[in-house]
Amino acid sequence: MERYHGVITDRDLPADLVLPLASGAPWWYWSGGRPAVDFVNTHRERWRRSVETLVTPEDLSAWLVRAGVMEHPVAVPGSVLLGARELREAIDTLIVAGIEGRPPPAPAVRVVDDWLVFAGARPQLVADGGATLLTERAAADSPRRALGMVALDAARMLGTGERDRMRICESETCSGRFFDRSPAGRRRWCSMRTCGNEAKARRHRARERQRTQEPA
Repeated sequence: MERYHGVITDRDLPADLVLPLASGAPWWYWSGGRPAVDFVNTHRERWRRSVETLVTPEDLSAWLVRAGVMEHPVAVPGSVLLGARELREAIDTLIVAGIEGRPPPAPAVRVVDDWLVFAGARPQLVADGGATLLTERAAADSPRRALGMVALDAARMLGTGERDRMRICESETCSGRFFDRSPAGRRRWCSMRTCGNEAKARRHRARERQRTQEPA
């Protein structure tokens, strides 16, 4: 793992990573707490190298399946990949504005709202034995539909009291966003196993240095 600011962390990407990536799938992580935030976290290392992990249409298709908003990999047009990245950055813009207590930028609101039309109910007529039935299409029947569900998850978070649970990891070597589901709502790290433990280790080393430097 790479060393940065004197700290070794498995949250960071390797220092010798060849950029741009051929595929970002090996570098996804899932500590956001909900699909919309995990989606934002596909833009890695916002604090340093700005690494894109939704590199190809195939990446987006695979991510939507792994996120549970699409059932099977399907072909994704290049235009949908570009739109997905725009949606992701709009969600992040609104997350950061909410955390910082700033008004939500209107262009970002419009982008998320435009995607919500794909999350709406869509009727479907199917044959069932000797009769026809009016049902609703599955939520995961197309990439646009799946992205609409991600936008809907973001809207539910941003447009309700849940916005107060949005967080950015406090580690100086992590830009991970997460939704705080802790009972007290005071979580500081995207993951205690990684960033939280690293912060504890830094504090411990600082105390040890101070102790050894104090006069006898």
